Amino acid sequence: MKIAVLTGAGVSAESGIKTFRDSDGLWEGHDVMEVASPEGFQRNPAVVLDFYNQRRRQLLTVQPNAAHLALAKLEKNHEITIITQNVDDLHERAGSTNVIHLHGELLKVRSTFDEDLILDWKNDLNLGDFCEHNHQLRPHIVWFGEMVPMIEVAAEIVEQADAIIIVGTSMQVYPAAGLVQYAKEDAHIYFVDPKPSISENKRITVFAENASTGIPKVVELLK
Repeated sequence: MKIAVLTGAGVSAESGIKTFRDSDGLWEGHDVMEVASPEGFQRNPAVVLDFYNQRRRQLLTVQPNAAHLALAKLEKNHEITIITQNVDDLHERAGSTNVIHLHGELLKVRSTFDEDLILDWKNDLNLGDFCEHNHQLRPHIVWFGEMVPMIEVAAEIVEQADAIIIVGTSMQVYPAAGLVQYAKEDAHIYFVDPKPSISENKRITVFAENASTGIPKVVELLK
């Protein structure tokens, strides 16, 4: 069976990564456009680099949780593609081998001269860290106002899926809401959210709980 899994911040939150919308969210103290836009980077690159250095350091201190691990196990029985809004590598660390990052990856950087020149990066990224073309490196993150390069690939994956799991992200918010429109009419949807925004019906099975308890239940159903 082909299964597309759409994951958002709620999955990583249980590993201790702060989420965008939480009251103690990682944007607090920063206007989002200061640290997540090309204009912000142009105005004050040092602030932006420091912001992502802190995120990168934190990521290296946390571990995948039960939801990440359960999704990785599902690969033993089915063809799984994880389409995530998260910029961490927790799905990969849990063992998932087919992960599409819609919003980029925190442990990668890219050239400001050639956006296809992407490097693995676990240390701090500083002003003066240049690519081979002598241009500043920047976080490999999709900022506000930038294209989401993997969205068409993700739409094709959802179109072909026999089942779709949505976890850690609301079906009311882009990109999950937009991607679900591509689902086949007979594709069953499993929605895991502690405060679900939709009701269960013939096509949708809802688990009103956190990712770490809900996802293992979905995986058990799909074995």
